[in-house]
Amino acid sequence: MHVSLPKDRMPKESLRPDVAFHLVYDELMLDGNARQNLATFCQTWFDDEIHKLMDLSIDKNMIDKDEYPATADIENYCVHMLADLWSAPSAAATIGCSTTGSSEAAMLGGLAMKWRWRDRQARANRNTERPNLITGPVQVCWHKFARYFDVELREVPLARDRLGLTPDEVLKRVDENTIGVVPTLGVTFTCQYEPVAEIAAALDKLQGETGLDVPIHVDAASGGFIAPFVHPELACDFRIPRVNSINTSGHKYGLAPLGVGWVLWRESHDLPEELVFRVNYLGGDMPTFALNFSRPGGQIICQYYLMLRLGKEGYRLIHEACYETARYLAGEIAAMGPFEIYFDGDSRFGIPAVSWTTRADARVGYSLFDISAHLRARGWQVAAYAMVPDISDVVVMRILVRHGLSRHMAELLIADLRRCLEYFERHPISHPMTASDGGTYNHDVTRS
Repeated sequence: MHVSLPKDRMPKESLRPDVAFHLVYDELMLDGNARQNLATFCQTWFDDEIHKLMDLSIDKNMIDKDEYPATADIENYCVHMLADLWSAPSAAATIGCSTTGSSEAAMLGGLAMKWRWRDRQARANRNTERPNLITGPVQVCWHKFARYFDVELREVPLARDRLGLTPDEVLKRVDENTIGVVPTLGVTFTCQYEPVAEIAAALDKLQGETGLDVPIHVDAASGGFIAPFVHPELACDFRIPRVNSINTSGHKYGLAPLGVGWVLWRESHDLPEELVFRVNYLGGDMPTFALNFSRPGGQIICQYYLMLRLGKEGYRLIHEACYETARYLAGEIAAMGPFEIYFDGDSRFGIPAVSWTTRADARVGYSLFDISAHLRARGWQVAAYAMVPDISDVVVMRILVRHGLSRHMAELLIADLRRCLEYFERHPISHPMTASDGGTYNHDVTRS
């Protein structure tokens, strides 16, 4: 049967389900292999039980808590487990919810900070028209938040000797219009942790000197499901009194399927009541404070399954194996000669990943963008990108090591990377690729 896939209008007649399925299946063959996508933070490997639970949950609308009370309970179980994991003073007092990802969760945290700042300003008879937010070099969701909700983003730019947010840089920018400070656990550009405790201490001192009380929201999109298991002694959560809220992504190092994030506030008063909507939906009164409304419940159910199945010990073992693979990759890449390692996968300072650049004294006739493009021929997607803002002349490659990237796969990648360098030695490039013409190989370093 000769049938082509419609591109611009629905077909007039129906197709047999098997025919329609195979047309779509053939189209999807042109996608890359997700397991070889080392540019994404998102989980790409799942066990059979995850697939079964997703099938069972395909028709569950998690917003409909009257129809699906078990799913609603499971969401609450996850919130309480995360509150305990992040050392909340009282799991019962902590309030939180699931979201479609860490970007939505981050925006909810930002909105709560803005509303609480506005209330403080109004009570003090001060101006409420010029809020600002202080961050390090952040992922695009915070730029979206600032633009969509009319907040000045005071983003500390990258510098050659400083690749993240520091207490000194925070203090240079904070004022009475600062709604909050956002340190990141796993900076998108370098994968390193920013020093939450040190930033909080600097803000404590500032409050003692000036009276300015500036809250912290921790963007733990990646690190929130890593640090508590691998380095539980790391103070980056609700153990720090100034931390009012934390967001994370369940579908990154939480290992859940795509489409789930989490945001928690230390206590109920940290989430302004004005942001909570009480909706009469299908016969029930339901509070909701997410940006989305109807959405699937399967990812939440799978998150709960993973917490039950793995426990703290299981998550620790999985992440430690990822760190070991990251350190192996860093060692092999450093030994190749022309590269300088930015982050070597040290679990004390960042997420399971490795990032590197070309050494300043390396005489090579190719760029990291060329390497990224050449690796694509073998199916590997390895991000190459300019370090913006402020050191855009520095180009970095990054490999994110997730559950599913085995040591054997890492060895295959290293072998392909060596073959890539050998190819460029034999076939010099007259015009190495740059950030401006990197095309799809100049990966946008964003997240879901």
